[in-house]
Amino acid sequence: MGESIMECTVLNWLKQPGDTVEADDSVLEVATDKVDTEVPAPHSGVLIEWLVKEGEVVPIGRAVARIEVQGNGKEPAKPTPAAEAPVETDTQVEEEKIAQQLEEKMLVAVQSGSTTVQPATGKEDGETNNGFYSPLVLSIAREEGVSLEELATISGTGAENRVTKKDLISFIKSRTKTASEATASPSEPTAVPRSANGKDDIIEMNRMRKMIASRMLESLQVSAHVTSFVETDMTNIVFWRNNVKSDFRKQTGESITYTPLLVEAVVKAIKDFPLINVSVEGDTILVKRDINIGMAVALPDGNLIVPVIHQADQYNLVGLAKKVNDLAQRARENKLTANDLAGGTYTISNIGSFGNIMGTPIIVQPQVAIMAFGSIDKKPAVIETPQGDLLGIRHKMFISHSYDHRVVDGALGGRFVKRVSDYLEQFDLKRPIL
Repeated sequence: MGESIMECTVLNWLKQPGDTVEADDSVLEVATDKVDTEVPAPHSGVLIEWLVKEGEVVPIGRAVARIEVQGNGKEPAKPTPAAEAPVETDTQVEEEKIAQQLEEKMLVAVQSGSTTVQPATGKEDGETNNGFYSPLVLSIAREEGVSLEELATISGTGAENRVTKKDLISFIKSRTKTASEATASPSEPTAVPRSANGKDDIIEMNRMRKMIASRMLESLQVSAHVTSFVETDMTNIVFWRNNVKSDFRKQTGESITYTPLLVEAVVKAIKDFPLINVSVEGDTILVKRDINIGMAVALPDGNLIVPVIHQADQYNLVGLAKKVNDLAQRARENKLTANDLAGGTYTISNIGSFGNIMGTPIIVQPQVAIMAFGSIDKKPAVIETPQGDLLGIRHKMFISHSYDHRVVDGALGGRFVKRVSDYLEQFDLKRPIL
């Protein structure tokens, strides 16, 4: 689940001991630092035993269940006599019917070369749900009495517009709230925040905030943080962006922010100083060949998430713009996958978007450095010309570079941030969009 993920929290078991599972069936749902994801079975067989409980935090690599597969030396499970076969409910029959319809449509689509599978729920083309429901969603729906007809009315926010657990829970809450409002007395008191002393409100940390707190403390305990600062002249980039942003959108369909330009400069500097793109394991240093840039994104709820641009050195500026915009949008819509958050080798944070001029960012483990870009402000500056020094207005920005002094000395850390600054200052005003 990515080298930076060290443990998971088991949220729900989707299969019970004794259940038959097929390879790739979802067996349990776990929560990592930032996302919830379902874990599939690696083999077909019978789930014999859970080795961990719901709510338990387990390290990556630990066995969580035992599955008995055919050919392992044990007697196969005896088939249930026909007279004792469990009676299927109407809901199960309906689910199997929908699954069969969807499978038939998939087969037809493959044979005809079509890449689009229409939903099997009776919805018209262009509507949100694609007719596929995960075992977790179906399980919650059965427990809460949500029919398949109601499921089909929910707008999915998952991959390919699928209905996620959060979508279903929101639907259930809204339905419950509507019912309670209809029956509540007008004089019924409203809920008030919990208070410790009648003056201060108590807010419980959610799981993501607890994870962030734990990871930040862990990073400070592991890495010897040092921060260097450089002031950069961003005038060329500001003028270039202002001149091309309208044409950039027309030609590429994307908006051009400062972030892809900053990522591009960092990637160039990493190529010049590859020892900044490393991780530490015990007494060894692992030099990463891939340049995977993490970018911190602030979420609407105030939390922070760091999606990753994998192999950022393989993109041109237009490709970086598309990738940055896509990751930022999906982060704010809670549509990131575990892979989007895994494998980062170096991280940047654009704190200038909050009006901050500089900061001392905390390293994302197991990386060894992180860079923060401050706000771009107009300042009076001395301009060197062949005719002598002049005083002019320039667009200036502070760059903050925090690095792990265990393996990155001041010379490397300082030269690296200066090289990023050089690439930004030397930006070509005549650079074409494509």
